[in-house]
Parts: sequence; structure tokens; C-alpha cells
Amino acid sequence: MALSTRATLAAQPSNSTLISKVLQDTWHAQDNPSGYISLGLAENSLMHADLLQHVQKQFSLPENACTYGDGFTGSRRLKLAIARLLNRSLNPITPLEADHILVTNGCSSALEQLAWAIANPGEGFLLGRPYYTRLNMDPSLRAGAKVIPVNFGGTDPLAVPSIGAYENAICEAELNGQRIAGLLLCNPHNPLGRCYPRETLVGLLRLYQRHRIHVISDEIYALSVWAEAGHDGVVGASFESCLSLATDDIIDPELVHVVWGMSKDFGANGFRVGAIISRNPPLLTSLLQGAIYSSISSVSDHVACNLLEDDVWIDTYLAENRRRLAEHYELATTWAATHGIEFAGGVNAAFFLWLNFGKAYHARHPEKAVTDVDTEIMRSLLEAKVFVAPGSSFGAEEKGWFRLVFSVERSALEKGLNRVLMALSE
Repeated sequence: MALSTRATLAAQPSNSTLISKVLQDTWHAQDNPSGYISLGLAENSLMHADLLQHVQKQFSLPENACTYGDGFTGSRRLKLAIARLLNRSLNPITPLEADHILVTNGCSSALEQLAWAIANPGEGFLLGRPYYTRLNMDPSLRAGAKVIPVNFGGTDPLAVPSIGAYENAICEAELNGQRIAGLLLCNPHNPLGRCYPRETLVGLLRLYQRHRIHVISDEIYALSVWAEAGHDGVVGASFESCLSLATDDIIDPELVHVVWGMSKDFGANGFRVGAIISRNPPLLTSLLQGAIYSSISSVSDHVACNLLEDDVWIDTYLAENRRRLAEHYELATTWAATHGIEFAGGVNAAFFLWLNFGKAYHARHPEKAVTDVDTEIMRSLLEAKVFVAPGSSFGAEEKGWFRLVFSVERSALEKGLNRVLMALSE
């Protein structure tokens, strides 16, 4: 039986296929020393032991854990717990309530749901380069929206001058008869590991207010900001949520939607707990009909409640997580500087180091005429049994940049960095 066109395209080999291969042959010091070391998957394993200790200590299930519970959009208890945490952490202009939140089985589901509600098939979402890979796929793969990458040339994609590139993209789309339904932001940024400055966010919100365009802000790393500003002598920006800026004199709050989840800040990718946060009642109501497709399990709902209702544990946990992330960032940047590998500065959030492997590779192999440096380096990395994601997966405007994830156990990070150096040198 023939597959649909969308299913046929989705079945083609992709980065997901490579990740699956890596996950099925993961390095372990004793059990699988010849396996792949993954420094490419956006997971934070630094706090897993601490997380599991709390889960196991508090684990008990009520009778309704065997049912649909409150419905398909998360229990009211969980929505209240998320609202409580984010009110304490994100400083929203208007305090969040349970009715502002729809819980999903992860943030990819949340992004897909929002794309479905905001855009008709073929309508566009602007997405600045480089971008988190799923942001390029979640609105389009099944919802049918068109993601339109925005180029910045040599302009910092998070700086105020980048707003002009977004405005140009809107105007160009209108000239071509392409309706722009929304803007996709990732703040803190994946893969750059930085926060958008307040003035950039305000400028973007004002721009989209003028055009009456929705803004989706993916803030899944909001609680993983581990330095006040930039690092390494490069001045960065402190984190500010769009929820703290969406005032009537900047943008209609009903045009701003935030996505948050437990995957990154709590190192809980496998829990599959995400949330859509919006002050647009018709939008949230529209999502109820399809909520069964993105419903989280009652078990995950209950475990998440036990975690998120414990303020003292959360504060201690997040503080220690930030300390460990900063420590591993220092380890990775010291390694890069020692071996003459250029990396982007100003990092103060999330798990990423944006590295110019292409420049380092050319310096080590001046005799080689490489036409596709990303492919050549990727081949060498995989031969060395280490996975680091190439910039081409993130729509990078310049070849040779790679995103390295440093939020892995220390021995794996150190061994993985050694393998990277071997791959670049051979």
C-alpha cells in the first residue's frame, strides 16, 4: 500500500536516523567502551541521580492514575503547579493561572499544536538562523505550515539590528503572496546558548504587533540560565521571558504564546511533560478537540506534580544544576581554547557550545581541498565514535560550525572531547 507524500518524505534518511543509531550503541565505560559518545543530543544528564532520588522517595500513585484523570490537557493540580513555578521564575506581567496552561506530552507536541491552531496549511512561520532543528519541523511535518528561515548575513541574530531582517522577510513574503502567521523564537537560544536582550525582544514584539502576527516563544531552557550575563569576556544578556514583556503598549497579549517543559531544566526528557502558556482563550479552546493526541500519561502528571509542588527541593535542585552546567561549560571552553578551536562567546544558558570545527579542521589539514567540510568532519567524528551535531542541521549560514552538548557526565565529556580532537586531527 502506498504511503502518503508526507509519510514518504518523513521516511527518508535523516538526522533522526543517525541519532537512533547512536542511542542504540551508546558508550559506557565498562559495558560498551567502543560505543558512540553523544555530545550532540540536547539532554542534561548532570542531575539524573538527584532527580530519580526525589521521584523514588515520593513515588506513589492515586487510584485515578489508571484513568484519564481530569482530561487530556493535564490535571488542574499540574497546571497550578506549573503556574506556581513560572510565576516565581519568569516574572510574568499578569500572574499565570491554571486556565492559561494546556499540558502536552513534550514541547514538540506543544509547538505542533500551536502551529495547527495559528496557521492554515501553507502559511508561514519566520525562524531565524541558526535554529533548533525541531522548530523547522514541528510546524510543518503534519500541521502543514511553511517555515521560512531568516538570514542575517554577518549580523548577530540576537541583536537589535536583526529585527530589520525579520521585517524584510515579512515584506518579501507579502510581495510573494505568502501570508506570515507567526514568529518562532527560542529563548534562551538553541544552539547559541545565549539570551535575547530585552531591547531585541521588545522590538520584535512591536514589529509583530504592527503586522498582527503571533509570536511563539520556546522557553524550554528558561531555568537553565547559569550566569548573569555573558561568559569569556563577551557581554551577553540576562534572560527575560516574553511573558514579562507582553503588555498592551507593546503587543496584544493574545498574540504571545510561550512553550515550556521539564525536559531540559529538570533533565527529564523522558517524562514527556510540556506546556502551552497563552492568554488567548479561543486558541486554547480550539486545542481541546485534538488534545488526546498530545495527552501526557496520568503517571507522568502525578510524578511532575510531586516535583513541582516542592519549592524547597526545586530551588536547591535548580541552583545545583546551574552550578554543574557552568562547571562543564568551563571544562569545554578550556579544552577548545587549549587546542585553538574557535567558539562563539557570550554564552550563559542551556547546554551548548557553538564551535568552528571547519576552521580547526582546515588549519590541521592545509593540504586538503574539501568541498563540503560539514560532511567531511561528520564522517571523521563518526569514525572516532563521537556524535556532535553539524551546523547544517540548524540552518547555519556558514559551513563548519557544530553544536556540542556539554551537559553529560564528566568522564563521558572528557573522553568525547578527546575523540573530537582525534577526528579533527586525522
